[in-house]
Amino acid sequence: MWKVVVGFIIFAGLAMFALMNGGEVDMGGEKHGADAVHAPAEPAKKP
Repeated sequence: MWKVVVGFIIFAGLAMFALMNGGEVDMGGEKHGADAVHAPAEPAKKP
């Protein structure tokens, strides 16, 4: 049983390390207000 716990802790640590060093991964949760600004999509160009 203790091997499962140790394995989970190691796996969770590696996953958090990969997420934190992955670049643009935001672990802050949902954003509201000024932080939730999205750029509008460009309209399709007609030929």
